[in-house]
Formats: sequence, structure tokens, C-alpha cells
Amino acid sequence: MKTLTVAALQLPTLGMNATRLEFYLKQAHERGVDVMLLGEYVLNHFFKELESMSIAMVKEQSRKHIELLKHLAQKYEIIFIAPIILTQKDGYHKTIVKITHKSVSYYEQQILLPYPHWNEKKFFANPVEPLKDAMSFTIKGFKVMVMAGFELHFDPFWEQVTRKKIDLVLLPTASTFGSHNRWREVIKTKAFLHGCFILRANRLGEYSDGEVKWKFYGDTMLVNPEGEVVMMLEDKESMLIEVLNKSEITQHRKSWAFERELSIRKEL
Repeated sequence: MKTLTVAALQLPTLGMNATRLEFYLKQAHERGVDVMLLGEYVLNHFFKELESMSIAMVKEQSRKHIELLKHLAQKYEIIFIAPIILTQKDGYHKTIVKITHKSVSYYEQQILLPYPHWNEKKFFANPVEPLKDAMSFTIKGFKVMVMAGFELHFDPFWEQVTRKKIDLVLLPTASTFGSHNRWREVIKTKAFLHGCFILRANRLGEYSDGEVKWKFYGDTMLVNPEGEVVMMLEDKESMLIEVLNKSEITQHRKSWAFERELSIRKEL
């Protein structure tokens, strides 16, 4: 019976202070966690705050956290998946880093929010180009894919989930403005339709934009292939740890046979 122990940390921005990470990592290690997910804008400040920070400070913040996660990955043999901002010649790039005890790799977010009140597309230097496959890897017999929060809304990424027979989608987010119910329902529906687990880590904290207050509300959750919420954190700093069973995925796909119906029609 194949199992995988996953964790999601629900935190506000850590800034340059990372002592809380060590506190949670000790607990995670004791419970045999294999993969740990962090939310968006936890290792770095919210993108609207970056405008008032020096480039050198942002660059140092990212460098320090990458080095820390490399140290913790080696010490506890846990894989970290965490959004992080990289500084390049053409500006800031919004990425997700995967850190193991042996390697560091990056996935650059491909579709960013383009709205007047939340325009990451304009702020970041991520290129606009044809979509590529998202980051994916295999651990303990589970196929895992990393999807940036906004990318959840676009079908090509879910076509990759079906084509690659992904078992677990890791979804770091920074959701706000009372969007709890919409995110819950979309995540549950996607998990059911694609027969996979989805682990979502949403950040905490507030940002004031003039008279508007942005409240990042948590709601970090694990949803199973039946579209059921296995565990959900509320709006306080905390950590989710759960054991995934591969048999739940196998049984769901066998019972509903969505992929089989596509396959016999040469769609897979």
C-alpha cells in the first residue's frame, strides 16, 4: 500500500525571520512528512509591498530563504515546494522553488493575474509565451504536479494532470476578498473530475491599499479524489499534516472511469 505524508504551512510573510520554520519542521519530521508546501508571498512580501522595498533587500530575502530551506531539506530530508521571487536583469520573476536534500529547481509561473487592482502580469517580468508543462516529479510512487494558484483556472494545466496521470496537485495561493467559497468549490470539483488529491496552502496576513484592506484568510486544505475536504485549517497560523493513500486514487479512477472513456476515443 503506497502512502505519502504531506504538510502545508499556513503563515503570514516571514520577512527575514525564519525561526518559526524550524519549529514546524521538527514536528513535521517527527510525523514523517515527505513533502511540505508553503503559500504565496510567505518567503517574500506581497508584491504590492515590494514597490517600496529595495531590490537588494528583496534579493537578499530570497537568497536567505533558499539557503535556509536547503539546510532544512538536508537536515530533515523533506522536499519543500515554496513560491519565491527571483531578481533578474529584466526585473522580478515570480517562481516556485522545489528544494530537496540533493537539488534545487524552479518553476516560473506562466499565467499571472492581469487585473487593474491586482496586476502581477504588469509588475513581474515573467514572459508571456506558449504554455509549457508545469513542474512535476515522482515520490514514493505518487506523481506530483506543482500549479501556481491563478493557473488553477485554466484548462491546459488540468489537461496535463489527466495526461500525466497526476496523483497530487500542490497549489500555493494568496487568496483574499472573501473568496473562500469559490476556491473551496473549484478545488473540490477539480479533485473529483481529475481523480487526484489537491493540497492548497493559502497565506495569512493583511495589506492595506488606501481604504481597502486585503485580508488573506487561510483556508489551507487537503481535498481527496472524491472531492471531499479531508482537513482544513481556518484563519490562524498552523500546519496541516495528512497521509495520502494511493488506493483512494486507484479506486476513484476505476469507479468513474473518466480517463478510460477518453482513452478509447483516442483522446489520451
